[in-house]
Amino acid sequence: MSTAGLGAMIRTWRDRLPPSAAALPVGRARRATGLRREELADLAGMSVDYVVRLEQGRATSPSAQVVASLARALQLTAAERDHLYRLANLVPPADGVISDHIPPGVHRVLTRLGDVAVAVFAADWQLVWWNRGWAALLGDPASSPPRLRNFARDRFPLTPGPPHLARWPVAEQDGDATDAAVVSDLRRVSGRFPGDARLAELIRALTAGNERFAELWATGAVAAHREDHKTIDHPSVGPVEVDCDVLTDGDSELKIVVMTAAPGSDDETRLRLADIAGPPVAVGPPGRD
Repeated sequence: MSTAGLGAMIRTWRDRLPPSAAALPVGRARRATGLRREELADLAGMSVDYVVRLEQGRATSPSAQVVASLARALQLTAAERDHLYRLANLVPPADGVISDHIPPGVHRVLTRLGDVAVAVFAADWQLVWWNRGWAALLGDPASSPPRLRNFARDRFPLTPGPPHLARWPVAEQDGDATDAAVVSDLRRVSGRFPGDARLAELIRALTAGNERFAELWATGAVAAHREDHKTIDHPSVGPVEVDCDVLTDGDSELKIVVMTAAPGSDDETRLRLADIAGPPVAVGPPGRD
């Protein structure tokens, strides 16, 4: 097998990434300096068997979604990510298109946030990464199809049913203001990425299928959604009030959403108890790059 082929490069990148960089425990008996295959599989949301087949050259045509997940799990740079796409005979994401890619430096910061509940959304509010603290606080979104893990779709559902990003009730201090902020943020992003097909389809579907979204979209408001205050009705620890802050990483418009409680408050205690209890199922990454 070529040392520059798809499988060999996945193995090379897996071997160079220490488990500590992915917030994984490092045991004394560990032989591998990098990630094990099962660890990469878990981080990328795929089976160990498929990772083995990719590395051995028995699977040579992964989908764009698989390649995007591998690039995030391996913490590749933008150039390395594009190389991985080409090795899989795929066209790398074009400039001017919303990216789900998380730069390695941002990855390192996220994994050092400890028990803070944090998730990363793409510019169109598509969930692309979350940590154990997020899953413990809101429920694990891994069981929802990747396409439906979108905050705007949850705010403005097209069909009746439970949300996909929170497994129990979540209320905002001012729900109308949150609705308006999400819609005005999407309009702002539509000017930043006018050629993105996924964003265009999201706006088309929500405008046609949700009356509230269509009403707010028609106002033409343009703004960024930066902060919120939420009460999460957690089934194990009771209601938890948190501040929700939205940070952005720059040109790619990734949204890093961090939920924290006031220091020394009962809510901070409940937040820690929720984290100790942990998510009901394993966390995992989704999406398109």
